Amino acid sequence: MRLDKFLKVSRIIKRRSVAKEASEADKVLINDRVAKPSSEVKVGDIIEVNYFKKKVRFKVTALMASTKKEDAKEMYELIEVIDN
Repeated sequence: MRLDKFLKVSRIIKRRSVAKEASEADKVLINDRVAKPSSEVKVGDIIEVNYFKKKVRFKVTALMASTKKEDAKEMYELIEVIDN
């Protein structure tokens, strides 16, 4: 699954266009490497999103093409939140 779609479907970032912009601005890492919006996400990957005032790291636990809001949290496991 593409990174920008995963971020949107899992509701980590609310819109796919915003997920794409964040990836293009080097604010998203997959396994400690800068990721493009088209980067493939696999189960077990560690994704880090650098927001303005915090960093969030999580592990991908499932890939689903679409989800309900309640089921979106099953797609990832939160590892840590770091405040800058």
